[in-house]
Amino acid sequence: MSNTGGFDRTKKMIILISDVLLYHVSIYLAFFLRYQGDLPYNYLAYEKTRIYIFISFIVLNILLGIYVMYNKRKTDLILLTLIIQLIMSVLIMAMTFFGRLFTFPRTVILISLITSTIILSLWRIVIFKLYLKLSGSKKVVVIGNEEQCRQVVQNFTMAKNNRHVIEAVITGHVQEHIEQLIESIDIIYLVDNSRPELTGDLYRLALMHDKKLFLPTTFETLKMVSANVMTIEDESILELSMFHISPEDDLLKRAGDILISVILLILASPIMLVTALLIKATSKGPVFYKQTRITLDQREFSILKFRTMSATAEKESGPVLAQANDSRVTTVGKYLRSLRIDELPQLINVLRGDMSLVGPRPERPFFVEQFKEENPYYELRHNVRAGITGYAQVYGKYSTDFQAKLKFDLVYIKNYSLLFDIQILLQTIKILFDKVSSKGVDEASEWGDTLPDSIDIYK
Repeated sequence: MSNTGGFDRTKKMIILISDVLLYHVSIYLAFFLRYQGDLPYNYLAYEKTRIYIFISFIVLNILLGIYVMYNKRKTDLILLTLIIQLIMSVLIMAMTFFGRLFTFPRTVILISLITSTIILSLWRIVIFKLYLKLSGSKKVVVIGNEEQCRQVVQNFTMAKNNRHVIEAVITGHVQEHIEQLIESIDIIYLVDNSRPELTGDLYRLALMHDKKLFLPTTFETLKMVSANVMTIEDESILELSMFHISPEDDLLKRAGDILISVILLILASPIMLVTALLIKATSKGPVFYKQTRITLDQREFSILKFRTMSATAEKESGPVLAQANDSRVTTVGKYLRSLRIDELPQLINVLRGDMSLVGPRPERPFFVEQFKEENPYYELRHNVRAGITGYAQVYGKYSTDFQAKLKFDLVYIKNYSLLFDIQILLQTIKILFDKVSSKGVDEASEWGDTLPDSIDIYK
């Protein structure tokens, strides 16, 4: 909840408590509507166990990022609210079935799903408008070469609620221009931080004028993340953490992978059977698509997917990235991709130990060698097992280039925790509803070669 921007700690706590109270009201209302005001005996059982329900509700809200508003639209908050209520409905049914803690009528669960989604969605909209009013827009000056700045301007302009407004771009004579602009802006974004002395100067300037300094997530900036502070007598030392997962964390991660993938395979088996029959009935070729990919320690393995393209697609085109509106994709394949059903066989890869549920997406050897030539730090992503989903898949788009995806992957490895994995798995549910993230590379989506006329450029 640290990224809610316009809210201080007290307001954040008020929002959280209000969420719980409104959720309680929505469940009470569901009982009331179901039994026409005459509350049944099992409402008392709900009262005795609601603490577990509320704790689950709070944890889900936090893990799914409902309180992080700087990068969301109202529609995102409504969608997240619906997803949280769907998960809560499943959890309540699971508590009833496995714990025998209380009898919760299914009709009440269904009605509470509707009432809680409506009530909490309206509340989210009110909070979001209040957040935008309190936090306001932030004026940003971007420093770097013109190509870097153009990409930053594109990303900020396409941001979901446009809180960050690019006021100016500085491509040369930085010290002279930034001193002219410092009082009129809120944030300095140094895109090119290859000069440590400039980074230091801008940091001091931001400190003196109470401004924020943004830096890109590069290897140089990420290597300082999660550093361990040590003291030896009068010596204060920073021990830099490497881009690895500890053996203990890896063991826990592997145990979780096996347990969850077995459960998911059992639950998904009817869907997988129907999918296999549809593929066989609608196109010639095998049900499964196998392809060599790279995983932990640069080891090759055969990834499994339901086939979504014609059986001869790779032979005809060679190794190329999937495109938006790719003509090689079959009719059934389009639906399988949009719903991510084509990824289900990779649960078998997880059981084999080739992949993890969460990690960097595995790439083909052809592209791995190509990307390593362009960025030598690309091989760091192979310090962990490849994943079915990942940080880059949740927060990026399919069309994001490999350099941007690599940043996401390195952030994931550097900040790894079991809780982080759980958060990414839950966030993956949201992208199932996001058609943009399932599209291929859209070459037409690139901007032109110039910056918008509305932005001042200082050279």
